[in-house]
Amino acid sequence: MTLTEYIQQLSEDKLLYFALPVFFISMFVEYRIAKEKYHGKDTGVSMLMMVFSAIVEFIPKILAFVAFFYLYEISPLKGVVQRQWWAWILLLLADDFAYYWFHRLNHEVRLFWAGHVPHHSSVHMNLGTALRQGVGERIHKFFFWMWIPLLGFDPLMMFTMMGISLIYQFFVHTELVDKLPKPIEFIFNTPSHHRVHHASNIRYLDCNHAGILIIWDRMFGTFSEELKEVDKPVYGLTVNIETFNPVKVATHEYAAIWNDVKRADKWSDKLNYIFNSPGWTHDGEDKRAKTLRKKMNL
Repeated sequence: MTLTEYIQQLSEDKLLYFALPVFFISMFVEYRIAKEKYHGKDTGVSMLMMVFSAIVEFIPKILAFVAFFYLYEISPLKGVVQRQWWAWILLLLADDFAYYWFHRLNHEVRLFWAGHVPHHSSVHMNLGTALRQGVGERIHKFFFWMWIPLLGFDPLMMFTMMGISLIYQFFVHTELVDKLPKPIEFIFNTPSHHRVHHASNIRYLDCNHAGILIIWDRMFGTFSEELKEVDKPVYGLTVNIETFNPVKVATHEYAAIWNDVKRADKWSDKLNYIFNSPGWTHDGEDKRAKTLRKKMNL
């Protein structure tokens, strides 16, 4: 197919039209079961972040689709990997691996964290929070997937799998589902694992970056079990921003980086404020997650 034909098929994709009603119906059901999990202004901000992220992502998404197409065209595996059932399984693994590193680096590189932090700014854990997407992260997101079309996966397959992953991840943002059977908890990202990811407790900081499969966290040392009896997850940021202003929610960490860069004298310190992990400082206590856990022997 030509690029024009691919774009035409992409424009006919109905996955989003199916997903959005399911999302809102699910939110309504959860609200009816557990109203105390929701806060009106907080949910309103989540809706706005969803809109903001969609607007910011529009051009990067188009550019990424075009880049995926041309990378696929030069792939020596073009036409070898098509849309067989096993190809979808391989693509799920590749897509999920890319998502893991994209998500992990969003937590470990402060500039990327500034684009991701809106998603973690709610002190509530509910399906509405799933829609509180990071805004700035939409700009750099697709770079983490650039290697996949070189393996012979066409851009439509890739975008479909990315959509499936996001739909799956929506449903792990809840407190209504306790731990699932052990084999599922061992392999898949679950509500229990994702509650850990959204918690601000030192034990849980920067853990469980999984999309669909938790195996990456187990393999690369970023897994943490939910221990509600010992350390119940507390949601939000280590220092909450306490505002429902959508612009501040979307941009506050960029402003914080800028202020830190201005007060640093050495260029090495300025660069560390941009590219080191959140919590690093040149003139105070090191509050990076790994440092805090080490101090507490966690």
